[in-house]
Amino acid sequence: MKKVLLAACLLVATGASTLRAEDGYDLWLRYRLITDAPLLARYKAAVTGLVVEGDSPTLRAARDEMTRGLKGLFGADVAADAKVARDGDVIIGTAASSKIISGLPLAKELKALGKEGYLIRAVTIGGKKVIVVAGNEDVGALYGSFALLRQMQTHGSLASISLTSSPKIQVRMLDHWDNLDRSVERGYAGKSLWEWSELPGSISNRYRDYARANASIGINAAALTNVNANVKMLTPEYIANVAAIAGELRPYGMKVFLSAKFSAPIDLGGLKTADPLDADVKAFWARKADEIYAAIPDFGGFLVKANSEGQPGPQDYKRSHAEGANMFADALAPHNGLVIWRAFVYGGNTAPDRVKQAYDEFKPLDGQFKSNVVVQVKNGPLDFQPREPFSPLFGAMPKTPLFMEFQVTKEYLGQDTHLVYLGAEFEEVLRADTYAKGKGSTVAKVIEGSVDPYRITGIAVIATVGTDTNWTGSQFNQANWYAYGRMAWDPMAKSSSVADEWIRMTFSNDPRVVAGIEHIMMVSREAVVNYMTPLGLVHIMATGHHYGPGPWVRQGRPDQTPYYYHRADSLGMGFDRTKTGTNGVEQYFPEVRDRYASRKTVPDSVLLFFHRVGWTEKLASGRTMWDELVYRYNMGVDSVRSMQKGWDKVESAIDAERFGEVKSFLAIQEKEARWWRDAALSYYQTFSKLPIPAQYEQPAHPLTYYQTIRCPQNRNKPRCDAVP
Repeated sequence: MKKVLLAACLLVATGASTLRAEDGYDLWLRYRLITDAPLLARYKAAVTGLVVEGDSPTLRAARDEMTRGLKGLFGADVAADAKVARDGDVIIGTAASSKIISGLPLAKELKALGKEGYLIRAVTIGGKKVIVVAGNEDVGALYGSFALLRQMQTHGSLASISLTSSPKIQVRMLDHWDNLDRSVERGYAGKSLWEWSELPGSISNRYRDYARANASIGINAAALTNVNANVKMLTPEYIANVAAIAGELRPYGMKVFLSAKFSAPIDLGGLKTADPLDADVKAFWARKADEIYAAIPDFGGFLVKANSEGQPGPQDYKRSHAEGANMFADALAPHNGLVIWRAFVYGGNTAPDRVKQAYDEFKPLDGQFKSNVVVQVKNGPLDFQPREPFSPLFGAMPKTPLFMEFQVTKEYLGQDTHLVYLGAEFEEVLRADTYAKGKGSTVAKVIEGSVDPYRITGIAVIATVGTDTNWTGSQFNQANWYAYGRMAWDPMAKSSSVADEWIRMTFSNDPRVVAGIEHIMMVSREAVVNYMTPLGLVHIMATGHHYGPGPWVRQGRPDQTPYYYHRADSLGMGFDRTKTGTNGVEQYFPEVRDRYASRKTVPDSVLLFFHRVGWTEKLASGRTMWDELVYRYNMGVDSVRSMQKGWDKVESAIDAERFGEVKSFLAIQEKEARWWRDAALSYYQTFSKLPIPAQYEQPAHPLTYYQTIRCPQNRNKPRCDAVP
């Protein structure tokens, strides 16, 4: 957010130092002076110089980052760019770029780490103690440099350090839903980063800092524009602009992708059709690919949304998704480009069960896609809800590489103001067992390509990045960007461990502060599920902007309304996806299907997603469904209040500006959690006819009050000032 830095400083509780005001721009790459004197002394003894052999843009980026980081952490420059190893040197490079590294017996270890992996090792060379940061390629050395800095930022040991790491997923992408007018669809952090009217002549410094942040967590690709594509992106003017951005991202190991509009042969090429089997259409896309690669030799490829939410696609010509994707594949194949075809197929007709559509359309096409096509599947079968079961497509397409698609922009989770750490959601989804090849066939292993031997693997997230000074609309939204990158690198990473890293790099290494903030983060996702959509409820948000409750909405296309999903009546609520309903459970492998289909084994967390339940039926807790609903909504509000108290306890360790912003946002979250609870329970009570037990807070207003609250729909950040 664009705020003036506070002039005042805040004394740390110990009185040992002062905290300067911060605006969040530095993200987790703050590199603040280490104030633990003994630790700083040990670090300075271990690291006294820097050697980077080689002069590629990526190695220069590694040298610059290490120089910047060490100066910030140590409070002084370190000697740089010697040609021989000295005591205390950090030596960065590859066997090809560095004579020092090539002379070490590391070849076998490095080979096992692949193109992007790295090795960090304390070794002795000619009696000199040094730390080697090595990769097979320059980008591996860059990733290793960030990892070494992270080790020091989090106060890890350098004594006898020995770390190796390589990504388990090949393509780790941010998808920007940015428009050419610099608005951002479902964006809550300001305008788009991409200054199209200034490019290619003027390059914003933010592009380089954006690339640095991504490289520091292993993100290696970005789709720059909205999947609701604008055909102008494929014109020569914009291709030149994209080439300029690509030039800034390239040294940091990032490739750019573009959203392609299926109707471009008509819109740009003057053809009368965009039929993917038409020879002239194929020729158009081949020429366009040649044009793009001439300007951007390492262009990643196309991201395509087709025949969904009004977007044109192959079905307009009675062709399949595979035939449409394969047309792009043929155009990109000579350049080793990739087609990422989204499985979000929300078509023009209301379906009996919307959540079944992606599986029904794509499962029959398994094996029909060309080798440079992947299908990108949302984490759940609906649409980025606070909680959904994992998509049944994972594990169901053994012949077609599947990319995971998450969302960190929190479209349905309070957007910029509510503190919701999504690392917990990523972990829940990635560790879910599909049983595709028996027990242990987790979603993570599916997208890694270890359940089925996918030729290419990938993961993407809808980005939350914008022009707000803090990049993401709030300080804690940064944690979700960070967690995505770290868990895309290693999908089996623990979300709590990732949170620990982020806190230490972003706020403090004080164990009490770390523990306090980590607790806030780790309870936050369950809190929002409880005060918004407990017990497997989904999509009961207000229509359009998805900000605030609207379970009473029935107007419009049925499967765009909350009522379609909760189906509350005098008998109960929930969507029956068992054999007596739409049989959506049948899309899962038998072990999962049977668990979800049975009332005895279905988790309460997704109960109403799969079952209709009577208001007075007993749940696993021993409470009736109505009482459990009341309990969960109140538990969500109570959790936010606990988060507020936890944040207040760390005030002395956080700079005043960031502390104040988070505190004010938590106040909004508490108020809106009550709004959610009171509005939803008041509405469902009209069907249950049951009282809210006296031990709980009663709604502050009648239902009609909540039904008349209106949030602005013409702004990226809805604000509902009438909320009590």
